[in-house]
Order: sequence, then structure tokens, then C-alpha cells
Amino acid sequence: MKGMLSLYVHIPFCRDRCPYCDFFLVTRTDHIDRFFEALAEETLAKAEILGKQEIKAVHFGGGTPSMVPPDRLGRWIGMVAGLSCLSPDTEITLEANPEDLEPVRLDGFREAGVNRISIGCQSFGERKLAVLGRRHTRDDVFRAVQDSMIRFDSVSVDLMCGVEGETSAEWENDLRCVIGCGLPHVSVYMLTLEEKTVLSKNVRNGLVVLPGDDLLAELYEQAASVLAGRGYRHYEVSNYALSGHHSRYNLACWMREPYLGFGPSAHSFLVDGEDETRFSNVRSLIRYLEHPAGAVDSVEVLTPSQRFNEEVFLSLRINRGLSVEFLRKAHKLGHQRLTAALRDFQDNGWISIEDNVLTLTGKGFLFADLIAEALILE
Repeated sequence: MKGMLSLYVHIPFCRDRCPYCDFFLVTRTDHIDRFFEALAEETLAKAEILGKQEIKAVHFGGGTPSMVPPDRLGRWIGMVAGLSCLSPDTEITLEANPEDLEPVRLDGFREAGVNRISIGCQSFGERKLAVLGRRHTRDDVFRAVQDSMIRFDSVSVDLMCGVEGETSAEWENDLRCVIGCGLPHVSVYMLTLEEKTVLSKNVRNGLVVLPGDDLLAELYEQAASVLAGRGYRHYEVSNYALSGHHSRYNLACWMREPYLGFGPSAHSFLVDGEDETRFSNVRSLIRYLEHPAGAVDSVEVLTPSQRFNEEVFLSLRINRGLSVEFLRKAHKLGHQRLTAALRDFQDNGWISIEDNVLTLTGKGFLFADLIAEALILE
């Protein structure tokens, strides 16, 4: 199994949990040193998979990876370089919170090998930051963005829309700040309710009222319009980039290219000939620390129907285009249902079909998951 491989490292440490977050994380930091020892053990255990393969991208996610000492990241990157083929062109991304990005730490991350920063600011507005329970301020965001762009060629920010009380004007300000800062990449997420989060509980109890679907659709379309007008390409449902600044790691995942995960709760996808396998690590820091070399918790070899369904879902996310003939061959007993669904989507203005290839319209991006659900095999 040789070829291009991407790597994901889940660093689970956070100072606290935001009310909307359901990612795996821990708010204690006394295990950071032991975590990196365990990460090294897991990496050595996966040395055969790394096997001198060329690494396309490395993504440090979490959690809050920017909390950890930069030299710890540098040591792990050096270990991977010895087991595989890292090149100067390999994308190495660090997810970061604005409050962690003082100039000296940014210099440390760059020296460690990081060449792309993804800043989880969520907003440039004080009111929204407070509603989202973020620790940083508007000034922190601008400072972190400016200091990062001085040191890194590729910088991204996360923006979130659909928070309580949000208006079109407030959202417009966030988008204009991205453009005004000259940021080459932005991820736009609609606030969603995840089970067992504080936000979900507050909504159920009537303590928080979120915007309705009509306003969410308006804000999403507003982002597409404003960013497209300034040269940003809408290359994935939630992501916009100026030329040459798309996320190689994320795009590799959406295009179903192999990636290898490290750390608690990390996922992997490997391809070996006709076999495609997804596996995930234990969702527990303590269990991970106890046995990092055996961190894999579940393994699934994909069936042909699962592979088809993934191809549909992921192709629609990046609007790569889907062959209508490819869809019809899979739906051997459902041609009539498929034809009716495609007609409805066209009538709604969600898809276009040219030369027998289905692509989403700008409006259709809003309904990518709904469209995929209608096209996959039951």
C-alpha cells in the first residue's frame, strides 16, 4: 500500500468546553507530557503503515492543539519524517485559538514545522463571542490574525453563523472582517445542536432561542455571495478559499484519499487494492495512555454499498459532480424513484444536470445532505 497519505493527530486538551461543542476533549492538562509519550508509542506501532509513504498533509486537531508546547509538535513531526517522506511542500496545519497565538509561540510553531494556521475565532464581534462562550475578545482575534499572517503564507479562520440574536448585518461584519484582513481561507459553519451539550439543554429548556431555518439559509447564501464577490472559491459545503489556499488535508478526506489518525478518538481510512477500511481509536484519554500501541477500538471493512454511499455524500460536499449513469447502475431496482428525485431537485433549483453529470447549484449546497440521503442505497 504505497502512495500519498495524510495524517491527523487529535490533541484532546482544552481549557474549557464551549457550550455547543461535542468533540472529544479533556479540560485537565496534567497529562500533556504523557500524551506525547503515548503518541510516540502509537506512531512507532504504525510505522509499517507509514512505510516511507509520501505525506500529503498533516493536521493537528482537537481539542486545542495550540495549547501544547511547540517543541513537542516538532519532535513528533521529526519522528514522522524519519518513518515516511515529508517534503517542504507537505501541508502541516495547526488548529489554534486566538489567545494562544502570541508572537513567540507562533515563531515556535513555525520552527516546529507548522506551515498553516487555522484559527477558531468563530466571530469578529464581541456579542457573538460572548454568546458562544468563547474566552477571547475581538481584539484578540485581530491580533492573532495579523501576527499569524506575518509568519505564515496560509492562514484560515472559522466563522459561525446562526447564534442566538444574530442579524444579517452582524454576519456581514464578520464576512467583511475576513476580507479586510486579507485572509486566504475561511470555514463557514452553521451552529448546530449536538446532543448532550450545554447549548442543547438550554434550547430544550427555553433559555436560548436560535434563529429559524429561513434565517440560516439567508445567512449561508449571504456568505456565498459576499465571499464569491471577492474571489473566494466555494470549494466545499463549508469552505471558501482564494486560489491555491484550499485545505489539502480536508480535501483529501472528502475525495476519499487515505488518511491515518493518531490520538484518542482519531479516525483513519486506508485503501489496499480493492479493500477499503475505516477504523477509529478509543474515545478515552486514560485508555489511550494505558495502551497507545493498541489504541484502535473499531474496524470496518466497507461493503460495495457503503463505498457507493460515501462516494455520493462526499462528492456532493465538494460538488465534484456525480455521473447520473453511476447513480442508475447502483439503483438497479429504483430507477423510477431516482428519476422522480432528480426531477424534484431540478425543479427546486438545487441541482443541474449537463452531459449526464449532476452538480449542485449555489442554493443546492444548502441541501447537500438531504440530496445525498435521497440518492444513496438504503
